[in-house]
Amino acid sequence: MDEQRQFRAIKGVRDILPPDSSLWNWFESTSRRVMESYGYREIRLPIFEETELFARSIGADTDVVSKEMYSFQGRDDSSVTLRPEATASVIRAYIEHGMHVNPGLTKLYYIGPMFRRERPQKGRYRQFYQIGAEVLGQSDAPAIDAELIEMLVVLLAECKIEKWTLLLNSIGCRDCRPKYVEALRKALAGVKEKMCGDCQRRAETNPLRVLDCKVPQDQPVIAQLPSVPDYLCDACRAHFAALEEQLKLREIPYTIAPRLVRGLDYYMRTTFEITSPVLGAQNALVGGGRYDGLAELLGGQPTKGIGFALGTDRFIEAIREAGKVDAALRLDVFIAWLGGPASKQVYPVAVRIARKLRGAGLCVELPPEEMKLKKSLGLADKLGARYALIIGENEVAAGRYALKRLADAQQRELSEGEIVEYVLSQRNAQKT
Repeated sequence: MDEQRQFRAIKGVRDILPPDSSLWNWFESTSRRVMESYGYREIRLPIFEETELFARSIGADTDVVSKEMYSFQGRDDSSVTLRPEATASVIRAYIEHGMHVNPGLTKLYYIGPMFRRERPQKGRYRQFYQIGAEVLGQSDAPAIDAELIEMLVVLLAECKIEKWTLLLNSIGCRDCRPKYVEALRKALAGVKEKMCGDCQRRAETNPLRVLDCKVPQDQPVIAQLPSVPDYLCDACRAHFAALEEQLKLREIPYTIAPRLVRGLDYYMRTTFEITSPVLGAQNALVGGGRYDGLAELLGGQPTKGIGFALGTDRFIEAIREAGKVDAALRLDVFIAWLGGPASKQVYPVAVRIARKLRGAGLCVELPPEEMKLKKSLGLADKLGARYALIIGENEVAAGRYALKRLADAQQRELSEGEIVEYVLSQRNAQKT
């Protein structure tokens, strides 16, 4: 073994380092706050499941199952798979733990990594991150769909993303979708040879998924294919019309996209996507839809369901491009304690004050070793500290400490009790 070998991250995965991790934490916290305000509660799921769970829910003919999953044989010859998405896992947990007996609707959200063996490229990783939510119960009222979308609009506002478009469609149900799929199959028969290899294969195995193709050269062909809404049954048509009314009630603008589908087999009726021009060509921020019947497919009681998933990487890129969120973790106070003969008296005071400041929720750096004042202030400036708190022998004796604002070198003397209150008030004033 070469002891000098330098290890690197595996292709398709990466580290998320400071300061980027601060924005990730901010976004995840903001998402939690928004979703919990709508009554959603977090579910934490295993990273791997039985392979059959995804094959049955997503569809054996999908690219996800046939090409992209990370599957492994267990010691007992069972097959397990790193989760490529989370909805199937949520439904499995819902069934396994008897959550169908919960009163009212069950509203769950998740945050975490997913895994797909896709070709690595900008914005696409083999370990990627999603935030998603699911609503499960006995009702398929359009108001549920509309409120889910409203929650996402609130999240967009919290993230200061002002330019976005809600694309909306219905892909029908078990009664009407087969008629559309048959019409689509016939239409593709004469044009599929002009399309990419994946679409030629999908035209045979799952024609609906041709509409989900993102290859630019295929888009003119797709634009001429039959439209899903033209084949909706009366019940699906009424459900979609009621959803439109609910969105208007909430003053949420939308665009009907008659060829919008989701890429997984379990979707039906409501299908939606939110895009933003700040992301360029790959502009999808979040996608979701209704999947009534998935619980039954996985062995559970008849259950209605709708959910969404957003790619954390893309959403954070949109936040950066919008440029209106400052989530950087700033160092509030650097404690410049001065050594020398009195260091045994000074350092304990510095430790005590640092703990008080941290207890108030402030970010504090306390050097582990004594430094000269000039060096301390220089390091505080390099670390981006807002303030330097100077603690020396004279300050300890007088009980008054010099707090220096590094932006303009303004300095004031404060007692130990005043330091926390002053720094907090200044930080809160900057936020407002």
